[in-house]
Amino acid sequence: MIRAVLRALCLLLAIATSGAGQGMASRGVKPVARPAPSGRPWNSTLTNIASQAGLKNPTIYGSESGVQYISETSSGGVAVLDYDNDGWPDIFIVSGTRFGENPPEATNRLYRNQHDGTFADVTAKAGLTRTGWGQGVAVADFDNDGKLDLFVTYWGENVLYRNNGDGTFSDVTAKSGLTPKEQPKYPYWFSGATFLDYDRDGHVDLFIATYVDFDLSRIPKPGANPNCNWKGVPTPCGPRGLRTGRHFLYRNRGDGTFEDVSEKSGIAAIGGCFGFTATSADFDDDGWPDIYLACDSTPALFFHNNHDGTFTEDGIERGVALNDDGMEQAGMGIAIGDFNNDGVLDIFKTHFADDNHALFLGLGKGQYREITLKAGLGVETRFVGWGTGMADLDNDGWPDIFVVTGNVYPDTERDLPAYPYRTPPLLFRNLGNGRFEQLFEDMAGPALGERHSSRGAAFGDFDNDGSVDIVIWNRNEPPSLLRNKLKPGNHWIEVTLIGTRSNRAAIGALVTVEFGGKKQLQPVLSQSSFTSASELRLHYGLGSATTAKVIVRWPSGLVEAFEAAKVDQAIQLTEGTAGGRKPPR
Repeated sequence: MIRAVLRALCLLLAIATSGAGQGMASRGVKPVARPAPSGRPWNSTLTNIASQAGLKNPTIYGSESGVQYISETSSGGVAVLDYDNDGWPDIFIVSGTRFGENPPEATNRLYRNQHDGTFADVTAKAGLTRTGWGQGVAVADFDNDGKLDLFVTYWGENVLYRNNGDGTFSDVTAKSGLTPKEQPKYPYWFSGATFLDYDRDGHVDLFIATYVDFDLSRIPKPGANPNCNWKGVPTPCGPRGLRTGRHFLYRNRGDGTFEDVSEKSGIAAIGGCFGFTATSADFDDDGWPDIYLACDSTPALFFHNNHDGTFTEDGIERGVALNDDGMEQAGMGIAIGDFNNDGVLDIFKTHFADDNHALFLGLGKGQYREITLKAGLGVETRFVGWGTGMADLDNDGWPDIFVVTGNVYPDTERDLPAYPYRTPPLLFRNLGNGRFEQLFEDMAGPALGERHSSRGAAFGDFDNDGSVDIVIWNRNEPPSLLRNKLKPGNHWIEVTLIGTRSNRAAIGALVTVEFGGKKQLQPVLSQSSFTSASELRLHYGLGSATTAKVIVRWPSGLVEAFEAAKVDQAIQLTEGTAGGRKPPR
């Protein structure tokens, strides 16, 4: 009862504030003063090598100018995955199209890693050519055959691509049962999606969010009402003023098909959310995966797994639905990690311009407290934040925070020059004392000075050199590929998991690495950032430590410890090979 009242009050607040004169939630927050620089050296240099690496095709999404609909602005799916099992991460880019035309370059792209710093466009050969309003991507091995599959969301019909193991993919959406039973009069606007084994049967299930209930024929024109402008300038309408969407959960039967359990799981009953990025991990450390959904201009949702096939939404009670002022924010992207090395998962969520991105400190047992200002992250509020990651970019053993930015509206810069359309990425280095420090191109490399209207970002070690690189989705431009070049000194280890009793790709596993008196927890995620999928191989910077212990809690519940006597290497761990214990269900 209390939960229902709290959510109703939040929704009433969202409705009341929707008349404030813009379609996106924003609090008009000014940046706080920057502290004096720490003076500490930074050993990482980020350089955009996309062009020389062969990532030259533009990612088409909506009109360059004169944008009429919010549906032209918000895609961003990008995935880093080793689809051909050769040990080198490849890149998948989700594309859109344009109203009234389908440019020939408007297709999703698969780039194969050629092991020499370059990538080959193998989209057509792989059978992945497709034009439409693509949104996001999730990665898993849904049929446990040892090959990573792709699920791509659309404003329209989603696609499940089965990896055939010969460099090609097959569209198995219809035969898998992932088409909604009840088709609306107009297309669903699907957005975030994540695989998870919510019933722990060894087969990954699928959660799918929608953004808005989007009937193109009923959408007002820019400037038509208060939800169709930003700071007095006409913009595409929404999301405020439009109807929120619904969300879906599909159970994997283990035979290549899925069952729609949205109703009986309780997922379908939770509304009032403009859903964007979806991610799943065991946030409360009870052995069962939960779901966290970033919501635009409405409270974020936390679906707690009840261990019986149902979920309870309790984001407000857990401290992750609203900011510390009790207000909803324009939730875009999500990063999950352990920034303070205490063995508890923390959450970072990106938001709209004139607002803080939020850092939620994990208190244990699924409880959180926002500490954004205390952590030094309130120094930049000018840009719209999207894709994000909590990755140790300098291998010092402390995860940093990286955010890509870009204005939603390409046409407002003329009237609002203080809010440019193309903006730079943000890098906050972890000082190791609970605080972060923003770095710029003079310290962190030329990529920090580049300006794009970016959305998704995915993280992985493309050249297998022990440093985290980044691929970025840029609207109506080629993607960026940021190569991370490190000075020698700090050590690292990378961990790939193979499930046996668990799902093959170990989606949902929790991996703790103990090193140099520290411990750092990371989950294996199917989706995070902004509707994107980072490499499933987990990367840990170790600082000066030369040995490490890897403790894996597999999705099945089995806990195993592996000794890594040698560092600066990528290791592969198979479930059941180290012995261990399985806690009671």
